[in-house]
Amino acid sequence: MTDILVPTDLWRLEARVPADVGLPVLADVDIVVVGGGAAGVAAATMAAEAGKSVVLVERYGFCGGAAVAGMSGTVCGLYLASDRARRPEQLVYGFAERFRSELAVRGGLTEPQLYGKTWTSAHDPLIWRETADRLLQDAGVRLLLHTTVTDVLMDGEAHRGVVVESNAGRSVIRAARTIDASGDAAVVARAGHGYVFGDNGAIQNPTMFFRIGNVDLDRYLAYYGEDTICPPKVTDAIIAARDRGYDLPRQKIWLFRTTRPNELMVNATRLSGRDGRMLNVIDPEDFTEAEIGGRAQVREYARFLAEYVPGCENSFVVDTGVEAGIRQTRTIIGVETLTNDDVVQGRKRADGICRVPWPIELHSGDRPKLHWLLDDYYEVPYATLVPEHGENVLVAGRCLSAEHEALASARVTAQCFEYGHAAAVAAVMSLDEDTRLREIAGERVRAVMASNGSAL
Repeated sequence: MTDILVPTDLWRLEARVPADVGLPVLADVDIVVVGGGAAGVAAATMAAEAGKSVVLVERYGFCGGAAVAGMSGTVCGLYLASDRARRPEQLVYGFAERFRSELAVRGGLTEPQLYGKTWTSAHDPLIWRETADRLLQDAGVRLLLHTTVTDVLMDGEAHRGVVVESNAGRSVIRAARTIDASGDAAVVARAGHGYVFGDNGAIQNPTMFFRIGNVDLDRYLAYYGEDTICPPKVTDAIIAARDRGYDLPRQKIWLFRTTRPNELMVNATRLSGRDGRMLNVIDPEDFTEAEIGGRAQVREYARFLAEYVPGCENSFVVDTGVEAGIRQTRTIIGVETLTNDDVVQGRKRADGICRVPWPIELHSGDRPKLHWLLDDYYEVPYATLVPEHGENVLVAGRCLSAEHEALASARVTAQCFEYGHAAAVAAVMSLDEDTRLREIAGERVRAVMASNGSAL
């Protein structure tokens, strides 16, 4: 592999298929949603419930995206961060709260756990999938699993659908509006629209999440404490274990209690190339290296926990993510960009479609960097979901238009639910009024979301 370049140069995808391409038509719908993560499930559900015909395309055999395939495992971004609060104060509702409550009713979500100066809850990946299945089926969404988008249907600058491929072959889905909830801006990139890749080509490190079982939780909590972010004594133990030959590149780790008895979910690994370089997980060779290296690191951290952390002596690895947890790849160039200053200043917006109280959480080097937004939050403007070029297309999820540090706050699960919610509202409005997506006022999207239960 060559050294990483900014993928705007390295990964330009030239394929733009004319709308009259001679392939079988699999569906002809109002809206196609690409990607079944938090944003995609929200977008597809809300659009279908508004009466639109919707197809959701997902490459795996289940929905969940990074939350399930990557086992990121927590619903982050719901609660205020504070030095003073002694209990969680929820700020984000709407579809995020709807999904959270559905998980909780099914026994698939823990009570909020302390995470530094805020709180988060761990979910059961299986129940996450089942919750998404039920919401999508009840809404009447046509779900296509094991299906991958390979090209886009274009009429000049206007999106008319996507080309998909599965074991059944290649076909097209015609759609009046497209919502790119792939996380990687896969549709936007294939259409040739603008995007950037991290901070001048540098992205946050991927992580291989894993779970360990047979933990004596009482002894573990007595040693580790209630905060899921590890105490200094655990960091010191990691440094000592390195001196004994353990391969533990990250020294600030996070451990979460799960919904299952005697089990912990572990966010500890830091994945980079064998030569120490950053891995570009858009490239399948680098992605493969991340996953093989990630599984090896899992064994090292599990061995460390068994030897150094009381209560974990007899623990074992239950499973890892289906894939490495990806925090960042492509970020679109949007009509508007969420700036770092918007985040640190807690900027509120008349056109804001989501509150974000989550810290700037940058994963690079041997310990994550956290910048807390204490007793405050900012709002993300609607136009960050609208690509600068192209018609009939929106994004939803972590590929929204944002500066590097801003994205490290805005990319988390609760917010992705609400970005999908916003994209659905805008797409439905655009169809009903025969209006361009870029001409829709964010204030109007916000008002509809508020009527749907979002706290705005």
